[in-house]
Amino acid sequence: MPSTSVDKSQLALLMELEPVVAKELDRHLSTADEWFPHQYVPWSRGRDFDGPLGGDGWSPEDSTVSPESREALLVNLLTEDNLPGYHHAIARVFGREGAWGTWVNRWTAEENRHSIVIRDYLTVTRAIDPVELERARMRHMEGGYEATHGEDLLRGVAYVSFQELATRVSHRNTGRASGDAVCEQLMARVAKDENLHMIFYRNLLAAAFEVDPDQTMRAVTDVVKAFEMPGHTIDGFLRKSVAIANAGIYDLRLHHDDVLMPVLRKWRVFEMGGLTPEGERAREELGEFLEQLDQAATRFETRRAERRARLAARRG
Repeated sequence: MPSTSVDKSQLALLMELEPVVAKELDRHLSTADEWFPHQYVPWSRGRDFDGPLGGDGWSPEDSTVSPESREALLVNLLTEDNLPGYHHAIARVFGREGAWGTWVNRWTAEENRHSIVIRDYLTVTRAIDPVELERARMRHMEGGYEATHGEDLLRGVAYVSFQELATRVSHRNTGRASGDAVCEQLMARVAKDENLHMIFYRNLLAAAFEVDPDQTMRAVTDVVKAFEMPGHTIDGFLRKSVAIANAGIYDLRLHHDDVLMPVLRKWRVFEMGGLTPEGERAREELGEFLEQLDQAATRFETRRAERRARLAARRG
């Protein structure tokens, strides 16, 4: 059984869910496509940079992607860069042996392709200042990564069920907003991986609902209420996230409608029976929070539309 730092109750849950992990791992391996990052990078666009090779330094005019997608690409890549921290976090909970350990290593290998291909694209096409990018990477990774859910198994699986889908939505919309067909194709390829990862975790938590519906409902509610993207510690993340939201790449409406609700519906959390009063309280709390989030999303959409109308009027 995996050697983890979790307590005995979580160890028992790990053991009970391991057959599900093995089944989902087999399904994932039969579904995932083999792909190669180098095939998605337009190498012919590249040229030497300044420095030891004596090339040309980066300038803003070099970038052909939209300013909004440039912010999103930076956030997306820095998020992917912190993979060592994510690997450490899930390995501490899932363990490094058996089906759990095999999944951890497979997931890490697949995720690593994302930072490789996005960075190669950004560097070759000069979409982002590579000096700024490297300095931001160093600051972000030196800060490390600490999961908001700690080493709690149910909260960890609930979190990644939503986070993988959120990342898929963000990557896909970033590519669409870029104005570059190559970038859109590349980000769609990355998003496909994220979707398969989401399905793995979503199905795993569905099994956890069958094992312990009350505690799983509590975990889901806590995660939804406290959800933060893993890159929230990036320098200037709030400013960047506002720009990304204003561009419609990832905002509250998308988070509510395209991330939270599809997963919750798949788990049938609001139709589920067999909950104790404790589980019912968690579900009611979840429903109340979702109503508040929906209202906040509507307010944001209204303000954004008003801002766009004012800007259009000034330009007109």
